[in-house]
Amino acid sequence: MPDPSPYDALLLVSFGGPEKPEDVVPFLENVTRGRGIPRERLEEVGEHYYRFGGRSPLNDLNREFLAAVREDFAGAGLDLPVYWGNRNWDPYLTETLAQMRADGVQRAACLLTSAYSSYSGCRQYRENLADAVAALPDTRPDTGGAGPQLDRLRHYFNHPGFVETMVDATLNALSNLAAADRNEAHLLFVTHSIPTSMNDASGRSEQPGAGLGGAAYVQQHQSVVDLVVERLRSASGHRYPAELTYCSRSGPPSVPWLEPDVGDRIHELAAEGVKAVVVVPIGFVADHMEVIYDLDVEAAEAAEEAGVAFVRAATAGVDPRFVTMVRRLVLERAAVERGEEPERPALGTLGPSWDTCPPGCCANARQPGRPALCGSDAGATR
Repeated sequence: MPDPSPYDALLLVSFGGPEKPEDVVPFLENVTRGRGIPRERLEEVGEHYYRFGGRSPLNDLNREFLAAVREDFAGAGLDLPVYWGNRNWDPYLTETLAQMRADGVQRAACLLTSAYSSYSGCRQYRENLADAVAALPDTRPDTGGAGPQLDRLRHYFNHPGFVETMVDATLNALSNLAAADRNEAHLLFVTHSIPTSMNDASGRSEQPGAGLGGAAYVQQHQSVVDLVVERLRSASGHRYPAELTYCSRSGPPSVPWLEPDVGDRIHELAAEGVKAVVVVPIGFVADHMEVIYDLDVEAAEAAEEAGVAFVRAATAGVDPRFVTMVRRLVLERAAVERGEEPERPALGTLGPSWDTCPPGCCANARQPGRPALCGSDAGATR
């Protein structure tokens, strides 16, 4: 039987999303709290959600994913309860952790629905975990109180369970192009844009030799691009032109963000004579709003305007390999915590990511001293 000790639970930590029209603006207020964004701008962004009935698909997708993970655990004989908490909407992390404590959970492994290193994709989640633990009654800030103790599972961008899923998703998308366009297609791998300063800080630590020295966000994504393209070459005998692009830029124009934008790049490729693009959302593990609006609507419209054939690859979702990856990550980390040396699968040249974030990793530029769990910052390891 698989041994998950010292863990007695898994916690899925996600972003959250509105489930009805009246939730949309309050949800966006949660997301942008402290940034001084006017309500008019939030209502403008909310139109993306109203286009889909005022409901984000993310919570439903998380429910499907949780059911798949629980089924996988049961099939493998892994007796481990699975909980779910969101940063920005119900079920909130604070409520979920209170339930976990009431259920007697002592130590939980945490899977973030973000595969990469960055402030918004990792440390901000860790800060929210710290906030949620601090909100529990009788919590001591040095230890997190009587439980649950929380450990973040490592970044899984280069785990075979994720990469292989994206390889097949890309192959399937290519098969949906007309035969005449297939070998001429250009692959546009897409992730969420972030400020360039956030990328610079991602994976950068105060501890010499720890992390990747900065720019981990782009390095990790580029590693996945290279892995998928090489697997496609092996499978098809053809090397597709490919590049990393971005979507969902926000914030003032004066602040530089990662580029190029996927829609802009589609227009540029059309001007260069490209006839077909395959958009591969490697920055997202499910079809949430940035996928179904920014790609399926905006990028698809850009392709139509430019006269370019357009196909979008699937996200990992509930692909059995991706679901099984969760169990393997839990058991891997459990073995590490027991002092063993388990196999740590990782494709490409970057190797398996760190289990515990090094000091100052993916620093918070606005609030440098804000506590974050699951890292080795002084006083904030649990």
